[in-house]
This record gives sequence, C-alpha cells and structure tokens, in this order.
Amino acid sequence: MNHKPYIVIMAGGIGSRFWPYSRNNKPKQFLDILGTGRTLLQMTYDRFIKISDKDLFYVVTNKKYFEMVKEQLPDIQEQQILTEPLRRNTATCVAYACYKIAQKDPEAKIIVTPSDHLIVQEDKFQEKINIALSAAEIDFRLITIGIRPNRPETGYGYIQYISDPGNPVKKVKTFTEKPNMKLATAFLESGDFVWNSGMFVWKAKSIIHAFEKYMPEVAEVFEDGKQFYDRTEEEAYIQKAYSLVKNVSIDYGIMEKADEVFVVMGDFSWSDLGSWLSLYETRNKDANNNVVDANAILYETKDSFIKVSPNKLVVIEGLENYLVNESENVLIICKLDTERKFRVFVNDAKQKGEDFV
Repeated sequence: MNHKPYIVIMAGGIGSRFWPYSRNNKPKQFLDILGTGRTLLQMTYDRFIKISDKDLFYVVTNKKYFEMVKEQLPDIQEQQILTEPLRRNTATCVAYACYKIAQKDPEAKIIVTPSDHLIVQEDKFQEKINIALSAAEIDFRLITIGIRPNRPETGYGYIQYISDPGNPVKKVKTFTEKPNMKLATAFLESGDFVWNSGMFVWKAKSIIHAFEKYMPEVAEVFEDGKQFYDRTEEEAYIQKAYSLVKNVSIDYGIMEKADEVFVVMGDFSWSDLGSWLSLYETRNKDANNNVVDANAILYETKDSFIKVSPNKLVVIEGLENYLVNESENVLIICKLDTERKFRVFVNDAKQKGEDFV
C-alpha cells in the first residue's frame, strides 16, 4: 500500500429496533450499550485507528448529531464530520464521502463501516481488513466482508459466493438485500451464502466508476459537487444534492448489480447489535438463560432480557422469550424476537407525542 486507507464511518441511523433505549435525540451508536465505558461510535473509531490515522477519518451523520460526534470523537476535526440534511440511506452517504475523498486524493483506498457493530477478535479483524485492502488494489473491484450465518436472518443482506478453496478472496455470484424468511432459510441451508456485514473496501476510483455505471443520477450530483467540497459553499450544495437523490441502499443501488464484487470471510466474532435480540445473544446469561441488567426478582422466567433502572425493584413471574425495558419515560414489554414490529411500535408511540421517540 502506498498510504493508509481513509475510514468512512456511517453514523446517521436512528436505531429504531433498539427503542426505547435508542431515541431520535440519542441513537444507539452514541450509547455505551455494552457497558465498556465507550460508546459504539467510539469503539468503531478505536478499532480503525489501529490501521489508519486520525486525519483520514470521515464520519457521516445527520446534522442534528454533529455535536455528539464532535464530543465523542475529539481527535477528529469538525471538517471531518459530514452532516446529512436528510436521511437518504447508505448509497447517498457513501457517495458523499467517497466523492469528497476522491477530490482530495484520487488514489485513495477507502474502508466504509457502520458505527454500531461489535467485533470481538480484533487482531483477526485487522488481518481480514488487510486482505480486503490488498484485493481492492485491482481496478473496479468492490470488496465486502461476509459473515457466516448461524440463523435465517431477514434483517441482513446475503452474499452468494463462488467456491474457491484456499483463496481468502472469493468472487460474488449474487448479492441479495434482506430476503423473506423462506428465502433466508434456503440461503442458510445451501451453505454458500454469507451475511453482508455492511463493511466495504475499495479504491475511490473503483466506487466512483460503479456509481457512474449503476447510479448515474447520483454520480452526476456528487461529481458536480467537487467544486464546492471543503469550501464554505459545501453545506448549501449538499442540502440541494440530498433533495435530488432517491432513498436507496448501497446494497440495492450498486452491490446487487456490479460485476466485480468480491467477499472476504469475516470470521472474527461479529454482531451488528441491530436489535435487542442481537444484544441479548452477546451477553452473559444466568442459569435460566436470562440477561438481567436490573435489580430483579424472577420466578419461572427464562430466555428473557430484563433491563431496568437499578433504582427500582422489578418482580417478574412466568415470562419466556420476553424483553422488559424501561428507558426514561417508556416501558416496553414484548416478545424478545419480535424486532420486525419495532417500527410499528415507534410509529404508534410517535402518535402519543415526540417525547416518547
């Protein structure tokens, strides 16, 4: 490598499947969900500062979270925090960051990562990222990190790869975003599908080529913005740019369509911490398979997640596979594996008042 990679951290989500702990005014990436003393955003920064430099980081987030990013990541400069005026999904987020980086450094290599994942084996993680960076040296290649699935999950994208024993970089055959349960089960049973972790590695020129080919309307908008990047006019231009593009994921907009997509297996103990259930799976359990983060007395209760302020005594009897959480002014009691309903919960709670979401 000629120089270290740029790191793009996507930190604009609202974490609705973690409601009511995750709220619009402070989403999960800004919370110390794991009780480590560091938020998920800070843990992401800590992970990547080992392979890059602080001046090569960009954090893309909603403009309302600018101050939180600035407070939690004091090592980066204000101009490294790219604020989005509207939520336009990951394709727009990636385009903004990558076109801005390409304007500054046309030969840049870029790692794009979510801000809210748990990675346990960080040495192994760095090894896989280095493999992906090497693979990305070849023009037009788009590299993603794949995770071996252990259940038929409908909340992730799936990558089918071409078998190539001994080669850590495998050609992608198909790329499917968030299948239904029947399809997810078939993918799991086939054995040649992995989850898309949402982490990508590529050269700036490779991803720009892909935008020009598969999302030309987005390419045109952010290409036109080059004259404004790193100038006082940038914010006004981005406001306009975001009003011109559609809400499309990078998975659907590019990765499903592109020819030169490759996957590196990410066998480093990963969780996207996307929901209460995924957090439950990472936590230590009691004898009845409960995660208890509360001052609680439990009777005939198992396979449940109890998280309530220690200032209250919680007495629970007869629950199985339940979430009980009190966060600020909301108490939720629901099935632990009902994460697909959380958007409904949040939308209905919004009707009761903005203070509840």
